Formats: sequence, structure tokens, C-alpha cells
Amino acid sequence: MQDKKTIITYGTYDMLHIGHMNILERAKALGDYLIVGVTDENYDRSRGKLNVSQSTDDRVKAIEALDFVDKVIVEKHKHQKAEDMVKYDVDIFAIGDDWVGAFDYLNEYTHVEYLPRTEGISSTKLRKETFDTIKFGIAGLGHDTEAFINEAEYVSNIKINRVYDSDFLALKAFTKDNERIKYGHDNYDEFLDTSIKAVYINTSQEAHYPLIKKALEAGKHVLCENPLALEKNELKELLAIAKKEKKVLLSALKTAFLPAFSQLLKELKTGTIGDITEVRATRTSLYKEKDYPDSFMEQGATNILSSYPSLLVHKVLGKRKSITFFDQEENGYDLSNLIVTTHKNGAIGVSRVAIGAKSEGDAVISGTKGYVYIPAPWWLTKTFYFRFEDTHKSHTFTYEFDGCGLRYMIAEFASLIQRGHRKSEKLTPSDMVAINRVSLDYSDQKKNRKKEN
Repeated sequence: MQDKKTIITYGTYDMLHIGHMNILERAKALGDYLIVGVTDENYDRSRGKLNVSQSTDDRVKAIEALDFVDKVIVEKHKHQKAEDMVKYDVDIFAIGDDWVGAFDYLNEYTHVEYLPRTEGISSTKLRKETFDTIKFGIAGLGHDTEAFINEAEYVSNIKINRVYDSDFLALKAFTKDNERIKYGHDNYDEFLDTSIKAVYINTSQEAHYPLIKKALEAGKHVLCENPLALEKNELKELLAIAKKEKKVLLSALKTAFLPAFSQLLKELKTGTIGDITEVRATRTSLYKEKDYPDSFMEQGATNILSSYPSLLVHKVLGKRKSITFFDQEENGYDLSNLIVTTHKNGAIGVSRVAIGAKSEGDAVISGTKGYVYIPAPWWLTKTFYFRFEDTHKSHTFTYEFDGCGLRYMIAEFASLIQRGHRKSEKLTPSDMVAINRVSLDYSDQKKNRKKEN
């Protein structure tokens, strides 16, 4: 009896359509046993596919439901294809002919067959037909405004053509120099009274709360730099309004949406390094050397930078039990702060932030069986290392990202709006509250200190 012939193919399979079905049936016709590799969402993002509308689980379930598919696996990294050829003793690797030549190197492991695609249909085309264009407005001419406009170019179904700022002269200069921005407003109410569906807010921190509130009440989705609010009652109010208006309110914390950061959290859940006992993360920047104005510096290191290490600590250790600050103040604001939090089972979070001193911006996650090291700048996560007492067990994960990383955050925000979802699993409302509360608790401590003095 002749051995069965094993075929393998890979794809994203977003919004499963007739083109996918045709190529999968052509692949199955080449042999007896068809294995389909569905690309993981983090791997997709790391190779620039930002507009996938369905989760990995949903796409896997859709392929599993096909009666001619014999096995479904998840593709997590670029070297996996060669590994799978050996693991499953593959006879033929089948892939669409739009990839002709790209996978010839795999002939070393198996026979590569390029199959004809179905003309006139693709997931990209379906997404454009299914989802409306999201018209964006930008509030504020902060340091990330230009980068945000540039990065949004890589996310489909987004259009940015207007901006608001209270400084008329700065606004006039910006719209004159930027061909993509046709409209400038120095009146926020007029800015909101347009066809825009969403607002990105990049202003001074004290302006965040009133601008977010007005935007939500005007029926706009909001993506805002951190912190969302400088008072606890303000943060609660904003979240309540977003819920009432059924709008997305998301912190613009790009680290949370990077492919490698998402994969890091997945790997930690497997328990490879045992019980996690401590998370240490450092974020420092000498803004004076970057010519930032004094008004920016006066916001303090905690308000400017603590959201980054707080994100890692909260995502890994969960809800905190206590928080202690060890700050260094000058001219009424903190130049640095060492923030220590306690969590369940005695775990400790140590966050170091500074705008008046420079340190190595790395992070370490310690466990009872090993640890994870994320090299500087850890908040722009690309590579992380799992290390153990037995060095032979150590391994490395690398997920590249394009641009400055903002496009992944923009893609997540746009996807939530398009799918009618309010909450991101990558940065939930409870995550945002926990992160924002670090700044709020520090503010309370400073107020209490002044009263005592």
C-alpha cells in the first residue's frame, strides 16, 4: 500500500473567501493529507500585515470547518516553514503563484509547488468593500503628530485631512507645510462639528480631559496620549461617557500593540520561567538635550514616562496591592522616580523613570525557573531572551516591526471601530485605569506632602 502524500500550505485566511477555498482545494488535489498553517496575528503584524480583521482563533476555526482540510497548525515565526517540513515529513509545499521564487529555498526540504490564484478577489479588496473609511482628526501639534500622520498611511481605510490647535500661527504653518492636511481649526467645537469619526489627541496633559470629554460627547472615538486624566474622578467620568456613547477610548501607548510585546505576554502565560516573582523596567530620556520646552519638562518624569514600565508590570503581575514612590524633585517637579508595587503571591514590580538622569532602558522578568531579558529600548520591543540556569535551554524570540511602531496602535484602534468593538484585549479599560492611576497616586502623594509641610 502506497504511503499517503502530505501537502502543506500557509496563509492568513482573513475573511475566508472563494479565492482561499480555490487554492486550498488545489493544494489538497496534489496529495492525500492537507496541513494548513494559519499565521498568528503577532507574526502577521511583524511582517507588515496590519489590517487583518479576524483574530487568530477565528481564522483557525474557519479553516478547521473545511472538510477537506486534515490538520490546522499556527505559524508563529519566519523559520517555522522549514521546521514543519521536517516535523510532518511533507511531500509538497503549495503556495500561491504571487510568491513565485520566494520559497524556492524550501526545495531543500520538500518540493515547492506554486498554484494559480483566483483573479479579482482578495482579503484586501473585501476589507475595503466591507469597511467604511474612517475620517480622522488630530487635536494638537505635539511631537508625535507628524509621525502619526506618516504611520497612518500604512493602515487601510483611514483618511486624515484636518487638525486642531489653539495656536493659530503654528496651525497655519503646519497646514502650509503638510500637503496631506487640508483643513486647520483653531476652534475645537468647529473641529468636532465635521464629518470626522475619530480623534487622536496629542496635546499638553492638562488639556487631555476636557478634549477627550468633548470629543466623546460629540460622538467621536478617541485615541489619546497618556495620561488620559490628571484626577481620579476625571478618569472615571471619561470611561463612563465612552461606555454610554458606545465609543472607543484608547490610550496611545504604542508598546502594548507591538507584535513582539504581544508575543512576550503569550509566552509568559505558558509558565516556562515558572512563577513570576519580580518585574523590573526602566524608561529614561534627557528631554533637555532634545530641545523640549520647559513646559513639557514641568509635567515631571512620572507623568511623562511611568505609563511604559507600568504597562509591563501590570500586564505581567496584574492588579497591585500597594505602591511606594521614591522621587527626586527639583523646581516643583520630579526629575526621577523609583516606583515599587506589590502584587499577589508577594511579587514585586520595580519601575524606574527619569528625565534628569540616564540609565540603561532594559527590562527583566524574574521567575522561579528562569528569567526573560528585554534589551534597551525595551518599550520598542523587538527581541527578548528566555534564559535559564542550564544555558542550553535558553532561547530567543525576535519580531521585527516597521516604522516607529505607531502604525500597529493605529491599526488596532481602526480595527475596533470597524468591528464595532469598544475594548482592546491588548490594552483593556482595566489596564488603562491601572496605568493611569500610577500618575494619579503620585499626584496625591505630592499633595499630601505639601499639606504636611
